[in-house]
Amino acid sequence: MSNFTHINKDNNPKMVDVSDKKTTKRTATAKATLFLGKEILSHFTNDELITKKGPVFQTAIIAGIQGVKKTSELIPMCHPLLINGVDVDIKIADSETIEVFCKVTIEGKTGVEMEALTGVNITCLTIYDMCKSISQEIVIKEVRLLEKTGGKSDIKNG
Repeated sequence: MSNFTHINKDNNPKMVDVSDKKTTKRTATAKATLFLGKEILSHFTNDELITKKGPVFQTAIIAGIQGVKKTSELIPMCHPLLINGVDVDIKIADSETIEVFCKVTIEGKTGVEMEALTGVNITCLTIYDMCKSISQEIVIKEVRLLEKTGGKSDIKNG
């Protein structure tokens, strides 16, 4: 018999029953590193990248928030959650690289790691889409969970 929580006794997929879990405040923060290159970052003015498609960072932040809210529609075993808050932040790391952070907060019975990871990925994909006309050398280098709190175990990875 499998120890996987999303497999039932007949080895079929199932959604985990969280009805017996306690409602707690839960948070998760994910980070992605995105190589844009000097050519794209040279278009950066006043804390924003502006391309033919509009303000890149502001649009990407909104897309990341939407991604968080749509996670259960994209990942089959994720529970639909009432999201209390989403904070997406984009920072320039150096002359070629940016870092994207997504922190999600809920009061619920299951964690929000997948929501934070989805939010950071959608943010990066939106930046890619809005900047691809400038350069095809964009690389989403690393996506990882930095921290989660409020469940059975807290995790801090950086």
